[in-house]
Amino acid sequence: MSAHAQESRPARKGLPAIIALVVAIIVVLALSVGVRQAWLHYQRAAFPLGYQEYVLRYSTLNDLHPALVFAVIRCESSFDHLAVSEAYARGLMQITEETFEWARWRMGDDENRSFDEMFIPEVNIRYGTFILRLHLDHFGGVRETLAAYHAGRGSVTRWLEDERFSYDGVTLYTTPFRRTNAYVYNVLSTKEAYLALYDFNS
Repeated sequence: MSAHAQESRPARKGLPAIIALVVAIIVVLALSVGVRQAWLHYQRAAFPLGYQEYVLRYSTLNDLHPALVFAVIRCESSFDHLAVSEAYARGLMQITEETFEWARWRMGDDENRSFDEMFIPEVNIRYGTFILRLHLDHFGGVRETLAAYHAGRGSVTRWLEDERFSYDGVTLYTTPFRRTNAYVYNVLSTKEAYLALYDFNS
């Protein structure tokens, strides 16, 4: 046997081990990808894109990020279009009758709609996004907008004038209501989850 053949033998003996290692790495990577996909599927199930057509349409119409609207709907009603709150707010974006009438007047809606139509997903999202846009135009910030959506525009206006809740009369860093603070935090956190889970630019 030549010296060259003797030197080659160890390399050939080690080849199966190398192949096994490569196969093991491929399997691990495949499993890792599978786990990530399963986790992504689970997360997206927890943060669904319900009523996507309407959300995208009216978010665009009112110049709102769709992740914000999805977050509001998830926090308000968990995508239950028949939801009714303790305050008798209705539908996906939980609109009260008083707010509905105010928005209908501001919108110039001459279709003679009734409050019962807040159970209709498209109508509710149309009104809810319009209300968010009104608050955002008025206050300028998302935190203030969400606080107004939850507690009313008048409440936020008063809080902004109170140095306990605002340093500059523009930015609301907290409110006297624990539920409103929790609501603002939850919506903003949920919005971040939607931004992490979905590509809204595609």
